[in-house]
Amino acid sequence: MRIALAGQPNCGKSTILNYVAGYRSETANFPGSSVKVTTGNIRLNGFVAELVDLPGTYTLTGSNRAESIAGEYLLDHKIDLIINVVDASLLCRSLELTLELRELGIPMVVCLNMADDAVRKGITIDSAKLSELLGIPVVKTVARRGEGFDKLFAAIKDTIRIAPADSEALAWDKDVASVVNRIEFMIRDAEDDSPYPNKFRAIRYLETGFCYSLRAPEISAQALKLKAALERKRGRTGDAIVMGERHDVSLRVFEQVATVGKPQSDIRNKLDSVVTHPVWGYLVLFGLLIGFFWIVFGIGSHIEDFLQAKLAIGFDRLSHGMNQQTLRFTLFKSAWDGLVGGAAIVLPYLIPFLFGLAVLEDIGYLPRVAYLMDGLLHRIGLHGTSMLPLILGYGCSVPACMAARILPSRRDRFIASVLAILVPCSARSNVIFALVAFYLGPWWALAIFVLNIAIVVGSGWMMRKIWPEVSPGMVLEVPRYQWPRLSILLSKVWLRLREFITLCWPLLIGGSVVLALANYFGWDHAINLALSPLTKLLGLPFAVGTTLIFGLLRKELTLIMLAQALGTSHVNTVMTTAQIVGYTLFITFYMPCLSTVAALAKEVGKKLTTYAMAYTFALAVLVCVIARLVAVALP
Repeated sequence: MRIALAGQPNCGKSTILNYVAGYRSETANFPGSSVKVTTGNIRLNGFVAELVDLPGTYTLTGSNRAESIAGEYLLDHKIDLIINVVDASLLCRSLELTLELRELGIPMVVCLNMADDAVRKGITIDSAKLSELLGIPVVKTVARRGEGFDKLFAAIKDTIRIAPADSEALAWDKDVASVVNRIEFMIRDAEDDSPYPNKFRAIRYLETGFCYSLRAPEISAQALKLKAALERKRGRTGDAIVMGERHDVSLRVFEQVATVGKPQSDIRNKLDSVVTHPVWGYLVLFGLLIGFFWIVFGIGSHIEDFLQAKLAIGFDRLSHGMNQQTLRFTLFKSAWDGLVGGAAIVLPYLIPFLFGLAVLEDIGYLPRVAYLMDGLLHRIGLHGTSMLPLILGYGCSVPACMAARILPSRRDRFIASVLAILVPCSARSNVIFALVAFYLGPWWALAIFVLNIAIVVGSGWMMRKIWPEVSPGMVLEVPRYQWPRLSILLSKVWLRLREFITLCWPLLIGGSVVLALANYFGWDHAINLALSPLTKLLGLPFAVGTTLIFGLLRKELTLIMLAQALGTSHVNTVMTTAQIVGYTLFITFYMPCLSTVAALAKEVGKKLTTYAMAYTFALAVLVCVIARLVAVALP
């Protein structure tokens, strides 16, 4: 059995999946955070059912990739039941998708989520009356607290094989309904074996001019005449007519089931007047970024100092009596270095960084950042919605590239993806914190983050000139603020941290062993010699050439491999300030890890991905060389 969670962006679908099936999908308090299909298993009526979380969409015929994924999945897979998750505080608008989902003829339950927000806004909804008008069960829930789930799944059990009932309350205008009925009769007379309901196919033909599985050209010609006649009469295209009918029905239903009173007093409304203010908003943003940076560095540096000292004592005890010239000692030390690198260098910065990012996501502040940055992004040919990939880039570049699906044009998706991979992900941020901030001081690290923002803006401006196109305006739903739940925050941190522990940390240990073996047998010299033109141009030590290769697997590897290649964890004793800064800048900007390259190729194509890789490499070399020349010029 397959049950699909479908609804508009930021209505709580992923929260429901995570609550009932374990934390599987990253949730965030901004629209468009889910851009792929996520599944989990639940037990229902004594057997296992697959619960599918679809990307948020306003219509099954959406123009962007994330919306089309939802429509394609519902049409191409056998769905036994749809849970239509609706934001109760935005009921009128949300009902338009509900009506469209009903047309599929699939058993369906409406989950009236965020019922507490509707009450806060002064909206009272008669769920029994709404169920009567829609002809399907309606259940109120508050997903983030798990309220109403028992009633929701009881309704699912009762509805699993019952298609939505016809309802006179949902009738369209007579002239439109007449055309739909006539096209439906034509399709029925064709007697094909399509799995789609005839009425759905008729509406879709009026809407798009395409009828699923219809192979009778004479019927298509007759239907086209009916469609054209209605369009002439109404003075609008078929899709606009259908959209208008759904909107009118939604408004009628809302007026019958909802009463709107005085909203409750809420300090969050006053807070918005500050954080979105054209002056104070930027000061708040700058203050939050400084505070976030300082907290991550402060926590990470203290933990790193403590763990480094304790683990050094452990190494001395375990290696006592070993001959340091043997292969056995070389293997042990390299494996230990990889283990210590993950535990004492990466994790102390990664965990507070991911936790802080999760707080900013769930509290609802990030859409306000998108609103503030809309004007700036328009100057580089994008709009505020592009902030989603850029913000996600600070966590991981892979979902950042995937998030570009919400943008309407190929050009916007490409530019946003390239800018997102220029943003230092958590792995590259770790390199900045553990290398620059630790050895040179936090202000040096902050300067690199500021420089990165400037280069991202400059790169966007340049790409806008190379690939000019009028960017559409931003239409972004700004969600309400909410207190993040600690359990959700910890689950989100673990979901993101799990990849490092299960994949990256073993790679750190394995990479450290490989580099140690290469050093033991003298192979590293040949690799460093081959890369010496690059390292010489960048002004870096000869021995760091091999670390740049490991960085293509995972950026964290460059940090651990650097200590291995230099033969000491005290990097500042063998590298100058200019070399530490130059190395960090190169790691920050040059080609992303291979998993990001694969994700980018899937989103924008191999050709554009090749251009992006060439640009990031050239940019990294240019930035590093300029930094070296500046260091030489300064006294």
